Formats: sequence, structure tokens, C-alpha cells
Amino acid sequence: MSGPSPGDAGICEYPHELRGFAVSSRGPRGLVIRRSLTTAVTPESAGWSYVGFEVCSLRRGEVVERPMQGRELCVVVLSGTADVGSWRDVGSRTSVFDGTPDAVYMPPGDSVRMEAKSERCELALCWAPAKKGASPALIKASDIKPFQRGSGRTARTIHNILMEDRPAESLLVTEVLTPAGNWSSYPPHKHDTDDVPREAYLEETYYHRIARPDGFAVQLVYTDDRSLDEAIQVRDGDVVLVPRGYHPVAAGPGYDLYYLNVMAGPHRRWLVSVDPDHRWQLD
Repeated sequence: MSGPSPGDAGICEYPHELRGFAVSSRGPRGLVIRRSLTTAVTPESAGWSYVGFEVCSLRRGEVVERPMQGRELCVVVLSGTADVGSWRDVGSRTSVFDGTPDAVYMPPGDSVRMEAKSERCELALCWAPAKKGASPALIKASDIKPFQRGSGRTARTIHNILMEDRPAESLLVTEVLTPAGNWSSYPPHKHDTDDVPREAYLEETYYHRIARPDGFAVQLVYTDDRSLDEAIQVRDGDVVLVPRGYHPVAAGPGYDLYYLNVMAGPHRRWLVSVDPDHRWQLD
């Protein structure tokens, strides 16, 4: 795994495979990617077709450049500020727990250059295949309106960054803040069947952050027939791959949880099916 050494300015090179990561051996091609200086999921490494995801942690002056041929990109500034393409000083918060993010959408093209402008900066690069994409756009934090989903022990706050109300070709991007002790992505739902308008096939990554980094959460990933049946202990900075099945999350008591979802598939629709055993809770 190549990348800048802490304190060194330079180029954060594209990681073509998952060298240097502790990857869970359980589940299809490994369900969990542990955090590193640069975290990356490609369709090839995940064994699927649509979703790519990276997190780059940079110091002031460090640069990330990525090719854009055949794919669209949503850059979510997780913390700090950065120049992204032609936009300058993009970024609105000091951590993922401090309000809504600035983000930039980019259609397919030659390449994109990103440079950290704050002392520390963390960028999430959310990828999906695209032929034409949509017009480039700066999505400002003030344009993202938080709302609550669920109630009681399933209450959580949603920040829709690039969902169906904003144009793109394949990508869907949102982030969720779950209070300590609460359940999220609940009742359990899935989107692994191409049956529009009942359900849309979407691959998905979960990038998890925990307000107290020594804390944990738990994510289940399971199918009706239990051919996939995982209970994953999630630590700060882990990425969980959801190739299929239901995938609820529980934040550990005392540990507020954030996650960023990247989804893509053949139809840009967020259409899900709830686990029949738990559908009664929607009533």
C-alpha cells in the first residue's frame, strides 16, 4: 500500500488492491476492511460491479489525484478543508459529528485533483460507473437538511448528500448519525434483488466512525436462508461491505456512531424490502 508518510507532502497514489489492510476472512471476499492511511474498496477487490470507495487522510499540502474515465465521483469532505477540482476551500466541519458536510459531485472525465488546505483533512471518495453522469456540482452543507428516521431506540439523524433528489447517473450517498445504544438501518432491510419498483439491486459500503474511538458498534449482515450470516464488531474507521442481505447496525452504549453509505446498481433507486420477521415494527 503506497501513500504519503505522516508529515510528508506529496501524492497519495491510487491503491490498486487491498495490500496492507486487515481484511476479515469471513463472508464473501471479506466483509470488513480495517482503517489505514488510505482505505480503498474497488469493484474488483470487493467482487462486485458498481461501488468503489476510498478514504484519504491528508495533511496540509498533500495532494490526491484520481482518474475519472468511465466513472462518476462524489467527494465528501469528512473533516477539514480541501480544494476539489475547481472548487476552493471545500469543507464545513472539524469532525463527522459536527454538522452536515460539504461535498462535490464530478462526472466522468480525465482526472480530478484534491489538495488538503487545513492542517488535517479527511476525504471520502465515492465512486460508481457512469457514461455521462450529471453536471459538476458543489453540494454545500447548508443545502443538506438533516431529518430523523425512526423513534425511541431506533431514532437516528440522516444527511442525504447525493440521493435521488440530486442528479447523478448511478451513485447514491448518504450519512447517518446514531445515538449511543440505538439501532440503525432498522427494521432490517435489504436491496439485493433487481425487481423495480418493489426492490432495487444496490451494492453498499458502510464507513463507520465512533465518537469515542475506543468504542464499538455491531453490524449484522444476513440473508433469509442464512447462507450469509455475519455479526461484525465494528471499530472506528472500519468499512463494512454489504453485497447482499439485511444489514442492521447497533451503536454500543456510550458510543455515538456515524456511518457514510455509498450505494450503486443498475437502477438509481433506493427501493428496499424489510425482513418479514420484523416488518410488524413499521406499524
